[in-house]
Amino acid sequence: MIHTFINNSFWGVILNRVSGHKLFTQKEEFPGYEVPEKYLPGYKDITELKQEEGGEDGGSSSSNEDTEKDLGNDEIIVSWDGEDDPENPYNWPFHRKLLLLGEVAFLTVSIYVGSSISTPGEEEIMAKFNIDQTIATLPLTMFVVGYGFGPMFLSPMTENAAIGRTSVYIITLFIFFILQIPTALSTSITGLCVLRFIAGFFASPALATGGATIGDIITFPYIPIGLASWAFGGVMGPSLGPLIGAVLVVRGGHDGYESWRWPFWFMAIISGTCFLVLGWTLPETYGKTILYRKAERLRKLTGNQNITSEGHIENSKLTPRELAIDLLWRPIQITLLEPMVLATNLYIALVYSVMYIWFEAFPIVFVDIHHFTLIEMGATYVSIMIGVATGAAIYVPYMYHKFTKVVLKGGEFAPEKFLPMAIFGAICMPVGIFIFGWTSSPNIHWIGPLIGGSIYAIGMFIIFQTLFNYLAFSFFRFLASVFASNALFRSVIAGCFPLFGRPLFINLGSERFPVGWGSSVLGFIAVAMISIPVYFYYNGHQLRARSRYAN
Repeated sequence: MIHTFINNSFWGVILNRVSGHKLFTQKEEFPGYEVPEKYLPGYKDITELKQEEGGEDGGSSSSNEDTEKDLGNDEIIVSWDGEDDPENPYNWPFHRKLLLLGEVAFLTVSIYVGSSISTPGEEEIMAKFNIDQTIATLPLTMFVVGYGFGPMFLSPMTENAAIGRTSVYIITLFIFFILQIPTALSTSITGLCVLRFIAGFFASPALATGGATIGDIITFPYIPIGLASWAFGGVMGPSLGPLIGAVLVVRGGHDGYESWRWPFWFMAIISGTCFLVLGWTLPETYGKTILYRKAERLRKLTGNQNITSEGHIENSKLTPRELAIDLLWRPIQITLLEPMVLATNLYIALVYSVMYIWFEAFPIVFVDIHHFTLIEMGATYVSIMIGVATGAAIYVPYMYHKFTKVVLKGGEFAPEKFLPMAIFGAICMPVGIFIFGWTSSPNIHWIGPLIGGSIYAIGMFIIFQTLFNYLAFSFFRFLASVFASNALFRSVIAGCFPLFGRPLFINLGSERFPVGWGSSVLGFIAVAMISIPVYFYYNGHQLRARSRYAN
């Protein structure tokens, strides 16, 4: 298994080419490999001649030569070697898929812990650069906004058969790793913010494309369950960041060293480790890329230039204008012209925004009100993780019974069947927000807001999963564009929320309930947003029928 992963990893593929195919060889490159007859020159000609046997034998040799010439120009499209081809990621054994799922989850957590890891050091950043709280929040904002823009450019690259997913993962991971060094050495808030934006941009494939990688290896009936398992790690990252950051800031401030820099050194260590490990062990999973490379090997082995793949054909038809439309305009166009996409993007942006605005609310509640230490305050984010785990424990069995079993039995599954669970999550979200806001008081035990945070996280996870699946099943033909627009929309909005989070809570708060009314503003908006999945449940079919982009 490890041998297979290394051979198809980023470095395995590169060293195979550099060594003249002597290292990390593929099966087509072994000396005793027998080329399937269909890829040999003249195979189609012989087939045609055999079909003509038994009919008229009086055909001239010149006509046979003409037939060979004409058929020799036909393209031979490389496909899998049967339905059980072990090179097809869908046919990988369960333990191999499980290992890949763990690798992608490790990559996602390693990258996205960096979004919030700097927040415990905001006080020191304020003192270092003589800035106020709002500007000190900008490094968080710029990172989140950066990984909203990244998928607009990087996600389409992962769907190009000549490039594939692994190359984009590893190259952007290396750039992300390098960027952590100047970030940790920043001498101005401007430089810090610019570097955080660029780092967020190159961090985006882990979150934007991770789901696609899972979809490469998991068969259709199990896709919602597989995506939920990966997304569990994706949501854990930002929640884990403040705890790790708090430990580093508190423990790293010895001998006069500015401890706010330690979180970025930590990110350099973890992303560098991830780069070293995954560069050798993360295999390519995109089927079109695997067949593209197989076609290249067969073409070289047989000398038959008619051998091609679906990826070769797609690339030959792709014009710069079409690429620009797919890359930049179509995600915006679908968002503006599709009410379902626009409304869903708004809703998911709100869910995402509450999570990031709480990076400003938690210090008010647990440091200012309950006088927690910085590390204790970081530990309070574990309540979000507990809520996410609970949400997953509810969502996964539900989807197995309502989706997986139905599909395995040959039944039909309309996208609207995701929405009852979405409505449940939509109700949990404002309940959790109100509990958090109105139990955050000096006279009430600190467990109250933690319970509210957990209930919110249950709703957050379920809303994310159900609405992402709803979009995927409704707009499958334009999935990359829909998800790119969603990433841009939610990240830009969510990234801006922390900038006004502290003023929102302080200006609307009272001495007894410092974050009560600020949380209520978010809660009332969340209540209004419940109407979105409810409306889609009753009218989604008609909206999709009138859509020019829906399936």
